[in-house]
Amino acid sequence: MGEVFSGHFAEAAAGRAEQAELARARGGDDAAFTRLVAPLRRELHAHCYRMLGSVHDADDALQEALLRAWRGLARFEGRSALRTWLYTVATRACLDVLATRGKRALPADLGPSSERAVLDEMPRTDVAWLGPYPDSGLADGRAGPEVRYEQREAVELAFVAALHHLPGNQRAALLLFDVLGYSAAEIATIMGTSTTSVNSALARARRIIADKVPARTQQQTLRAIDDARVRELATGFATALERGDADALIALLTEDVTWSMPPLAHWYHGIAAVTDFAVRVPITRCPSWRHQLTSANGQPAVAFYLGPDAASPHGAFSIAVLTLRDSRIVEITSFLGADHFRSFSLPASLP
Repeated sequence: MGEVFSGHFAEAAAGRAEQAELARARGGDDAAFTRLVAPLRRELHAHCYRMLGSVHDADDALQEALLRAWRGLARFEGRSALRTWLYTVATRACLDVLATRGKRALPADLGPSSERAVLDEMPRTDVAWLGPYPDSGLADGRAGPEVRYEQREAVELAFVAALHHLPGNQRAALLLFDVLGYSAAEIATIMGTSTTSVNSALARARRIIADKVPARTQQQTLRAIDDARVRELATGFATALERGDADALIALLTEDVTWSMPPLAHWYHGIAAVTDFAVRVPITRCPSWRHQLTSANGQPAVAFYLGPDAASPHGAFSIAVLTLRDSRIVEITSFLGADHFRSFSLPASLP
C-alpha cells in the first residue's frame, strides 16, 4: 500500500512540476519550454525519421515542429497530454514535408539486380535515398501493451523502406496506431480527419506492410542469436574486407544475400553476384580499409573508412547496415557518404 501511495504521490508531484514549467513557458520562458520537450525530443525525432526516411529531414522537421509548438503554446489548453500535442505538431510538420517531396527509396525499388559488378558507377543524385538511423538513443520494448511494433522494430530498414511505399496519411496512421499506441479517435484529431478515414488508411497500410516486411523482425532474430555471434559476424565482415579475404567474406553470407550501396543504383542478389562484386570492387579496387563497429536501424552496422594505404589517414566512406538470418548475413546495405557519420557521432577520419 505504501509503495502505491508513494507512486501516486510522485506522479502527482511530477504533474504539478510540468504544469509549473508549462506556465513559465507560456509566459515566454524559452528555457522552460526546452526543459519540457527535452524528455520527448529523441522519440519525436525517431517519429520524424520514420515518416521521412532521412536523419537530415527529421532534424529539419523536428526543428520546425518545435518552433510551431513554441509559437502556438498559448493555444495549448491542456485538453490532451503535452506529448500528444507535440506528436500532433510533429506529424503535421512531416506531412507538410511529404506533400512537396517524393518517397525515399533503396536501390531494389528502382529495378532488378545486376548479375555482374558494375564498375565506375556514378551516384544517382535524382533519387531521394533512404538513409540510416543512429539507434543508440532509442527506447527498448513497446510504447504500450496494445501496439504491434517495438520501438527498434519500427526503425529497422525493411520496415522503414516499406513505410515509404505508403502515402503520407497511411504512414502517419500506421505509426501513430501500431507504433505509438494512439487510438483511432486520437489519430483523427492529430491528423484533422475522421475516425472512419483513419481506420480505412490503417487497414490499407497494414496490407502493404504485411506484404513487404519479413515475418520475422531483426529484433526477434537478434534475440535468438548470441550477442557474441552478432559481434563476430560484424567483425568478420569488416576484417574480411580489410584483409581482402573473399573466402572469409563468403562464409558469412546466405545463398540469397543481397548487397546495395545507395546512392548507387545497381545492387546484387545471390552469392554469385555478390561475390563477383566483392572481389572486383571493395576487395580489388579499394586499397586500404579500417572500421568501427556501430549500430543503425536497430541492427548491427559497420562504419568503414578508406585510405590510399595502411600507413595513411583513412576518411569516412560508408556505414554498412547488416541484416541477419540464422546466424548469417542476408542483406548488406552500405550507405555511402561521409555525411552519414555526423549523425552517428563517428569521427570523420581515422589516423
